[in-house]
Amino acid sequence: MRSASYNLLHVQHPARRGRRPSLVTSAAPTLDDVRRTLFLSDAQLKASRTDLSTLTLPPTLRPGARLSVLDITEFYGDTTGGIRTYLREKTAYVAAREQYREVLVLPGRTDAITESDGVRCYRVRGHKVPKQDPYRFMLAVPKNRRITVHEHPDIIEVGSPGFVPWIVRRAARGLNIPVVAFYHSNFPRVFSPFPEKANAFRRGLFEMAWGYARLLDKSFAHTIVCSEFVANDLRNAGIDRVTQIPLGVDLALYHPSRRAKRKEVRERYSLPDGPVAGFVGRFAVEKELDVLMAAWPEVYRRTGAQLALVGDGPMRERLLAQWSDAPWARILPYEGQRERLADLVAAFDIFVAPSSNETFGLAALEALASGTPVLSANRGGISEQVIASGGGLLFESGSSGSLAAMAVTLLGGDLSMFGANGRLHAENNHSWDSVFDRIFALYETIVRS
Repeated sequence: MRSASYNLLHVQHPARRGRRPSLVTSAAPTLDDVRRTLFLSDAQLKASRTDLSTLTLPPTLRPGARLSVLDITEFYGDTTGGIRTYLREKTAYVAAREQYREVLVLPGRTDAITESDGVRCYRVRGHKVPKQDPYRFMLAVPKNRRITVHEHPDIIEVGSPGFVPWIVRRAARGLNIPVVAFYHSNFPRVFSPFPEKANAFRRGLFEMAWGYARLLDKSFAHTIVCSEFVANDLRNAGIDRVTQIPLGVDLALYHPSRRAKRKEVRERYSLPDGPVAGFVGRFAVEKELDVLMAAWPEVYRRTGAQLALVGDGPMRERLLAQWSDAPWARILPYEGQRERLADLVAAFDIFVAPSSNETFGLAALEALASGTPVLSANRGGISEQVIASGGGLLFESGSSGSLAAMAVTLLGGDLSMFGANGRLHAENNHSWDSVFDRIFALYETIVRS
């Protein structure tokens, strides 16, 4: 990074309550400093008195940048996973390259503006989505119009399929800015994960969702996907302006060397010395946690392996009510500290990914990079990683019996070999720099055309 300072604009820290909101600077920030400065929590946002509908917006950062991108999504919150990580890694990439500039527009508890070297983040006040905590609606068209006109990016990336595409369409009207979609959520399969087996109602929802996807596609110059599974779904639906670019992983943070601390880490989370399988992610129906929970009593009976679930989401209360007293289950809170999460992933014997509809599955890649073998459903983006790496095994999608049988097989196999395979695959194919090199090259091609 070139800059020796970072700025926090129009946000009043809790320690400064009662004083006038001010510009806060600090010397020589690390990338973690940058992330903390840009991505404020809801608790920190409580101190903001900004109103983006009237505020005079700050001058454009890096006015001489060769290319600027505006990223906008509803899929962001304090305890969200893969998309949050993608955006944070992207800001680090841009901050280190003076030829680029990035603007982020994310929902938040209230309006705010934060910035670092080459990156500015607007938080737009939005109400919580019912039963989908911590997600918030993005509905403020006039504020987004002000931001888009003021920042006038070369390209816009839309990261969610709900209201955001329509907001962007209105916000960018008349500005001649190309829009790309990043297909982070295979939302038609949320309505019907297995349409070939579904009843007429579910099948109808599935077809309606693809009709909506085709309607959205008319506004996009291109769509980025992370897996062949999703690319095939889109092509089958008639959406063919698609480029596949897998996501990356922080290879220094998620590293097998952390496995040396597993005893200490397990003690911290009250996990046993014996075999432990882990799941890290959003506690939601689409993650197919019901398949995992139905399978694990049999795995525990045959291997003694405990299952640790780490995360948060709408299913959390139900999981606690049903399984908190089970001897084979540990339901842990969301872990927001990156170092501690990396330690925890490396402390598992295996990582279990039950969802068969993942567009990619970043948490599973983090496990592979940590030398932790992965057990995955045999369909979806995660299965492609497991097959390509040789870093784990697959079970039949949606089958708790198959999951149990393959978990027993994996736990009884050569975990060191699987772990080494996974790490090598991550090193060879999934550095974040290589990912964003490809994404920004695609942006430039689209802008030129």
